[in-house]
Amino acid sequence: MAKPIEFFFDFSSPYAYLAAMRIEDLVRPYGREVAWRPVLLGVIFKAVGGAPLTEYGLKGPYSVHDFARSARFCGLPYHMPEPFPIATQNAARLVLGVAHDLPQYTGDVVRAIFAAFFVHNRNINDPAVLGEICQGLGLDAAKHLKSIEEAALKEALRANCDEALSRGVFGAPFMFVDDEPFWGNDRLPQVEHWLKTGGF
Repeated sequence: MAKPIEFFFDFSSPYAYLAAMRIEDLVRPYGREVAWRPVLLGVIFKAVGGAPLTEYGLKGPYSVHDFARSARFCGLPYHMPEPFPIATQNAARLVLGVAHDLPQYTGDVVRAIFAAFFVHNRNINDPAVLGEICQGLGLDAAKHLKSIEEAALKEALRANCDEALSRGVFGAPFMFVDDEPFWGNDRLPQVEHWLKTGGF
């Protein structure tokens, strides 16, 4: 069986939102699934000396403009959330818990959380908001909200961040097609071409 496409992401990344909403449909025709790998960009940036795009001088206003333009180009709804960025560890742990217990729902949970933040301006680190998302998908909200406080999921998220850094991940979205790295929403056409051709 072909290896899944590894998709490293943080829910605070607008470009990860744009890629996450499309990646499964893009890779499915090639017999691939997506392995959703939540990380914390704050941890990544601290290790590599980075920061959110919005904090880089002239690049900040351009980035805000490009987030919205890129969403229009992709045909996706988008609203720049306020405040931005926000903490995302609870959302990340929720995804890890769902991926462990009900993997068939993982993509739906990821997309619902992204939409809650980048379309509806909800605080996705708030357990109450995450509970509503679970309920909307027919999942046991109480069970999954309890799990995000468990040591095992906290450790799993730390391990994801450590692994990401060890493999050269410095931003999000960051994708691996087999062992080939691709960074950014704008690399999705290259991801598809790689899958189509077997490499280039």
